[in-house]
Order: sequence, then C-alpha cells, then structure tokens
Amino acid sequence: MQRGSDRLSVHRDDEMKHELQGLLRSGRPTRTEEWHDPEPSAEDDPQVAGGPVAPGSSTASLATVRLELARVLGRGAFPASPRDLAGELRRGYAPDALAESVERLPRSARYANVQELAEALTGSGQPARRGNT
Repeated sequence: MQRGSDRLSVHRDDEMKHELQGLLRSGRPTRTEEWHDPEPSAEDDPQVAGGPVAPGSSTASLATVRLELARVLGRGAFPASPRDLAGELRRGYAPDALAESVERLPRSARYANVQELAEALTGSGQPARRGNT
C-alpha cells in the first residue's frame, strides 16, 4: 500500500510508536541513559510557551520584557518617544500588548535604549529623561 508523501515505512512508524509507548504512558523519560533525554530548561531561560510578553503580567520580568523589545527594536530606533517606539513595535509585528504598554507611557519621556524602556515598562530603575536630550 502506497502512503503518499510519508518519508517512513509502515514498519518504521510502528517501531517508533513502540519506542514512545513507555514515555507516553508514564509521562516521564523511560530511558536508562540520561544523555538520551532532553535537557530541562534553565531558570534564566526566557518563557517561550507563556505567550506574548505583556508588561505588568506575573511572568513579565525586566529580562523578558527587555528581550522582547530588543527582538523588534534596533539601535536606530533610539532615542525616541513612546509614540515613535510604539510605531516601530507595530511595524515589527510585536505583540499588541507590548505596543499598547509603550503607548501608555508619558508622551514627554524619551528613551535612549532598550534597557531604559524596559525599566519604565516594568517599573524598575530610573525614570526616563523628559524633553529633548
């Protein structure tokens, strides 16, 4: 029987199901050699499965907000006002919650880099400079 675009044969599919059966039933790795098991995530790894980063949420630490901002904003975006930065975030397809949080910052503030912006969003650090710098 031809299976179309499958790269594996029926026998290999059955063999792989048999190999994974213990893992699926027990919910934990069943191999005796530890090097076969995937490495657990580290404490300082960013949250990937937590959804979009939104400042003010319980999972939004300074590091995760800074990482998400830096992923979209480059050095050329700074120094800038919150309105300009929100526009850059929207053009870079950043999560809406992040762009909306930046828009809610004081209009007169200017941010020199991602660190200052992340500190303002999470409420840690020094307030941003006001006016032109």
